[in-house]
Amino acid sequence: MRELELLIIGSGPAGLCAAISAASSGAKVLILERSFQPGGQLIKQTHMFFGSERQYASHRGVDIADILLRRAAEFGDRIELMLNATAVGFYEDNVVTVLKDEKEYFKIKAKSIICATGAFEKSLAFPNNDLPGIYGAGAVQTLMNVYGVRPGNRVLMVGAGNIGVIVSYQLMQAGIQVAAVLDAAPRIGAYLVHASKLARMGVPILCSHTIKEAIGTDCLEAAVVCRVDQRFRPIPGTERRFDVDVMCVSVGLSPLNELLAMRGAAMRYVPQLSGTVPLRTVDCETSIPGIYVAGDASGIEEASSAMAEGYLAGLCAAAGLGHVPEDYGARRQEYLGQLEDLRSGPVGDRIRAGMKLSAL
Repeated sequence: MRELELLIIGSGPAGLCAAISAASSGAKVLILERSFQPGGQLIKQTHMFFGSERQYASHRGVDIADILLRRAAEFGDRIELMLNATAVGFYEDNVVTVLKDEKEYFKIKAKSIICATGAFEKSLAFPNNDLPGIYGAGAVQTLMNVYGVRPGNRVLMVGAGNIGVIVSYQLMQAGIQVAAVLDAAPRIGAYLVHASKLARMGVPILCSHTIKEAIGTDCLEAAVVCRVDQRFRPIPGTERRFDVDVMCVSVGLSPLNELLAMRGAAMRYVPQLSGTVPLRTVDCETSIPGIYVAGDASGIEEASSAMAEGYLAGLCAAAGLGHVPEDYGARRQEYLGQLEDLRSGPVGDRIRAGMKLSAL
């Protein structure tokens, strides 16, 4: 069994920022990443980020991943990154079991642990939703922006939030036709700056519509959509057929935190945060002392918030291990202030309400 000071599970924006913050305080960190490449969702995001300079506004997600990895490398052996390593168990004595390269199984015991495991895509139930050619939006982004693979020739996008609209535009940049974007809500959830790009390119955005069924035998051949009423019930006689070979489902994310539930952290279903989340303090510590959470694993937000939470969790986890920098108070207030700014205004109402329900 390997024993260490601080273990971070996940190398997305929250995990990388947590590692940088903890290492800058003097802690020694190991990051576990189940993929072959660090960076999490950032490595497939080719669009420009909003926000402030502190969260790398005007940079593309893939470039932000490179920036954070370069910063982490500056700490030398104080930050170790282990790829192709999946945390498969989390036990009461702070032992994490790991599967490395799909063949090596071993245990790690850490004094403190930060879970930055991110989120998973939600899906929809409709006839033939398991046909080849039906993907989550994140899967399509990975195919195109990580592997350079076209998922098909003509796409129907289900979901008009930021991810659905951004991926639709990226599909068109790759030379793939987008037949339509539809959403059950009466108005789109995406920022208008993203949606206007599709509108200028002639892509119809159908609000108050849902997918009724997929058609095909060995793979997707067409999709039938229909209008819905104010209670999201299908309206008979409003069906439309789209001949497509790809359907992209973008209906939101759910926090990925089964490891924390396995460890016994107090959990609560909070719809404003998109699912079941761990209860936590303002410093990102869960109900179990020394166990922290950051990023989408604690509630679905933008990557900017995940980075700020990562910095805060790393700082506080290191302090709990005895690594308290002289500027601890100022840094803590800075990260808390960043999060308050990112969650301000009407857009942040939902997040602020969810944070109250998940607070310890």
